[in-house]
Amino acid sequence: MEKKGFIAEFKEFIMQGNVMDLAVGVIIGGAFQNIVSSLVADIIMPLITMVTGGVNFENWFISLNGHHYDTLAEAAAAKAPTLNFGVFITSILQFLIMALVIFMLIKTLNKISATANHVRGIEEEEEDTTKICPYCKSEIDIEATRCPHCTSILDDTRAEVHPE
Repeated sequence: MEKKGFIAEFKEFIMQGNVMDLAVGVIIGGAFQNIVSSLVADIIMPLITMVTGGVNFENWFISLNGHHYDTLAEAAAAKAPTLNFGVFITSILQFLIMALVIFMLIKTLNKISATANHVRGIEEEEEDTTKICPYCKSEIDIEATRCPHCTSILDDTRAEVHPE
């Protein structure tokens, strides 16, 4: 067998389908994050601020130097150390919204795929994962060689013995 050089191995690795799919996914995910961040910051957070009577999560912080600042920008200008839990809440909302959007996208794509397969007459056949014990009629794992319920030997290569 011929030994490949480092460059040839790397080229083979990088050209695999799953590596290319991952690269495309990361790039699209980065662009998608910008959209979701804008959705949260520019649309959802102002609506939440309006509903909560003008509360702005961005200005929810604790100054760790003991001084009071009205806004996070003032604290940052004073170079004060702050615990920015409002920014953290915003990040959690961004994550939840992104997860919801991805869930809805995958759900829609699965539904479209199932519909397309149904139209083409392709039915997804599920492999059996269980079988019925011929002795006690209990449902057992398809690969079982002995019934866990009645202990009968089910393997075809051995003589089947049913306990008394």
